[in-house]
Amino acid sequence: MAGPILITGAGSGFGKEVALRLAAAGHEVIAGVEIIAQVSTVRAEARERGIALRVEKLDVTDPGDRARARSWNVEVLLNNAGVSEGGATADIPEERLRRQFEVNVFGPVLLTQGIARQMAARRSGRLVFMSSVAGLTVDPFTGAYAGSKHAVEAFADALDQELAEFGVTVATINPGPFLTGFNDTMFETWKEWRDNPADRLYDYSQLAFPHEQFDPEPVYRRTVEVLLGEDRRYRHLLPAEMAPQAREQVDALWDRRLNDGRRPDLVQKAYDISPGTPAES
Repeated sequence: MAGPILITGAGSGFGKEVALRLAAAGHEVIAGVEIIAQVSTVRAEARERGIALRVEKLDVTDPGDRARARSWNVEVLLNNAGVSEGGATADIPEERLRRQFEVNVFGPVLLTQGIARQMAARRSGRLVFMSSVAGLTVDPFTGAYAGSKHAVEAFADALDQELAEFGVTVATINPGPFLTGFNDTMFETWKEWRDNPADRLYDYSQLAFPHEQFDPEPVYRRTVEVLLGEDRRYRHLLPAEMAPQAREQVDALWDRRLNDGRRPDLVQKAYDISPGTPAES
């Protein structure tokens, strides 16, 4: 591999574990983290595991950080940085909607632009986007997050077609509900809203992420395979058993009719389920 693997959003979750595993296997990895405090934290964890890992501050929404990343001669880029804003679309405050797209869409795409041109110039490279099953389907209370991931899917698809003749490959990882804490905190972002709670359609203290969640191990393994070029598929929906359900949801849109005024099952499930409910193994 000519240059390093850059992983954004490596301060926690999928990004951190994938960075540590790749570095442990001897690959040159740059773990990009959002805030300076995460630099020492991730370095310390790498040392505890006996791993040599380069950790750099890389806030994808910061133009200076993005410019600095262009000097790293990146061969493989995993756009993993992301946030999730939960809540009904009619309720989410404007600044929170904008933040959702700045972190999940504009920052990663602007970072990718400079690195993609470098890859095209040397006619080699790999771009991987940590998307989501929410880039293909939509649940209640996840419109902002799903909207951002649908946008990621569009940019990834366009890049795949535009960069093919330049020797650059593109792939997406599409995790479903995995138990990393990411999904549950999505349903707590309302605590930071600067609005009048009396104006909201929903009492968010009564709602939770409406899905049972899986152990994240398959995402770690598959992401490593994709980054190393061992898996040559474009899209990777995980866990695999969710693929038929996702296809069914997408296909159902063609025949969907206006709602009948009744509360949908997933809205009710958000009331009934407890946070962090694991899926049956």
